[in-house]
Amino acid sequence: MTLPVLADLDGVEGARVLTRLDLNVPVDHGAVQDDTRIVAAAATLKWLGERASVIAACSHLGKAKGVPDPVYSLAPVAPVLADVLGRPVRFVADCLDPSIADAEPGTVLLLENLRFHPGEKADDPAFAARLTAPFTHYVNDAFGTAHRAHASVSAAPRDFAHGRKAAGFLVEREVAALSRLVTDPEQPFVAVVGGAKISTKTAPLEALLDRVRTLLIGGGMANTFLKAQGREIGRSLVEDEMLATARAVMDKAAERGIELLIPIDLVVADGLDGASRVEVVASDAIPADLMAVDLGPRTCRRYAAALAGAKTVFWNGPMGVFEVDEFARGTLAVATAMAECPGFTVVGGGESVLAIRRAGVVDRIGHVSTGGGASLSFLTGELLPALAALEE
Repeated sequence: MTLPVLADLDGVEGARVLTRLDLNVPVDHGAVQDDTRIVAAAATLKWLGERASVIAACSHLGKAKGVPDPVYSLAPVAPVLADVLGRPVRFVADCLDPSIADAEPGTVLLLENLRFHPGEKADDPAFAARLTAPFTHYVNDAFGTAHRAHASVSAAPRDFAHGRKAAGFLVEREVAALSRLVTDPEQPFVAVVGGAKISTKTAPLEALLDRVRTLLIGGGMANTFLKAQGREIGRSLVEDEMLATARAVMDKAAERGIELLIPIDLVVADGLDGASRVEVVASDAIPADLMAVDLGPRTCRRYAAALAGAKTVFWNGPMGVFEVDEFARGTLAVATAMAECPGFTVVGGGESVLAIRRAGVVDRIGHVSTGGGASLSFLTGELLPALAALEE
């Protein structure tokens, strides 16, 4: 069975459509700080707006814990969404408000934070049934939550028959792009994996070793690989409980003839904020009183050379303490190398997306994923609850 898309919807003319979006945007003192995700939702909403009678957008925002919390209200998103769509958007202060069923034709609604109800994160079918009751159709365009078994993405679509539920344009693009990495990717396929901990990337690393020719390791997790090789890493972040996993990854790569690159030099410092001592050292010469904070220049050149000849590239996770400007050079170097790569390039969400934006190369990347966790889950071959529910 294939993923149903907007063109597959039956009877959408005059329909009442519940649309799950990812509007989890930064809000400060009642003002939206970044409208990227709101803009990303526009294409699907405009397509529906030309056909459907009533559109209700729903989403979560922040870390709401099952009760209303004004800090996590979606109310500030409504006027921004209205500006993006060029039409009025009515905010509804409870996603289960009975008045939703009485919305007039031509209305666009934005429902309050789904996570103000405990049934959302619990994937409660009763909560989902109340949420979906006023609607004839359902569309999911929130790829960033596709790996979560939450009611609005898992239970809700099961209340709709085939032809009455579909993926939006954004989810459709995500699945098409990421499928190119899973199903017979063009070789050589190079993956860049960073971030603080190997424990959060174990399954993706194992999955990538079934597909890539070269694997580049960076970020805090590189320290665990270095220690697994017997190197001294000073005060660097390390997961001692993952040393055996790192060795297993290196062994598997060697068995399969996969080139696994670990930093050969590093930027080290005596602290993260206002460091008084910053040096570049070989990865086997980290001083006992310093910590690794970024890739060194030789490693940056080595990684850029590996990316230059790739036909397919996937990147997830920063190469250092990216939030500190002084230690962001390695991450930005990878962003630049990705942009210069002639192959099909995919950036898998999170800080990697921030890096390509900061480097000014977003428009030179083949696909920028809106979901870091979801993209990693997709690559591992996991059945994403949101996609499974649409296909049932």
